[in-house]
Amino acid sequence: MAIEIKSIKGYYYLDAWVMSHIIYQATVSFCQRYLNKDNDPSGRLYDQMVMAARSAPANIAEGSSRRQTSRETEMRLTDVARATLSELLNDFLAFSLTYNIEPWPKDSENYRALKSLQLERPNYGNDIEHDAWIHIQAQRKRFAPWVENENLAIRVNSIKQLINRNIEMLQKMISRQLEDFKHDGGFTEGLSKERIATQAHQAIEQNAPQCPLCGKPMIKRTIKRGAKAGHQFWGCSNYPECQGTRNY
Repeated sequence: MAIEIKSIKGYYYLDAWVMSHIIYQATVSFCQRYLNKDNDPSGRLYDQMVMAARSAPANIAEGSSRRQTSRETEMRLTDVARATLSELLNDFLAFSLTYNIEPWPKDSENYRALKSLQLERPNYGNDIEHDAWIHIQAQRKRFAPWVENENLAIRVNSIKQLINRNIEMLQKMISRQLEDFKHDGGFTEGLSKERIATQAHQAIEQNAPQCPLCGKPMIKRTIKRGAKAGHQFWGCSNYPECQGTRNY
């Protein structure tokens, strides 16, 4: 199949990307309300938390956009998003320790209630950017009673729970990306397959000899290294599965 570069907006459909935006908005709201000159005199914690929260959707988007040309970069950026969320989670943990906000046990009513609240699936039309904005805002409103609650303990624990959920989403994404890479290879492998397929087709048109081992058409190749560098020979178009050669 020929290589085709398609739209890079597939990340708009990712729950992990939508959830990361909810966390970003919740973090900004939290920092604006609860970080001040008394507990954050230089403003460094504010900047650190907001930038960590912003980094997650940004890296998910960039990684997804690179999927067609570099699976390795996609996995690397997805992992960066996961790491920045872990950094943000640690900041909320530190805040909860400072202000004696006990984490919710997993069997608590609040934990179970928030866990049962899931993202709705997007239903985008032709105007995907507009529709994505509407979708994210609708999901944000669904979680707002938790992550923007007037009770500080509920707010902090809710944001922490959503961060952990987002991290789990990204871990599953990385596992799928790794499996896809092992099965299909990356862009470089795709380019090699495309080039070999084109050369094989040209070989058939030019009546190139058949491989003595498997019978497939052969491709004229050039030795690039060693004492015979620059010399040409016939190599099997099914290389590396078949390593048949003929003198040119």
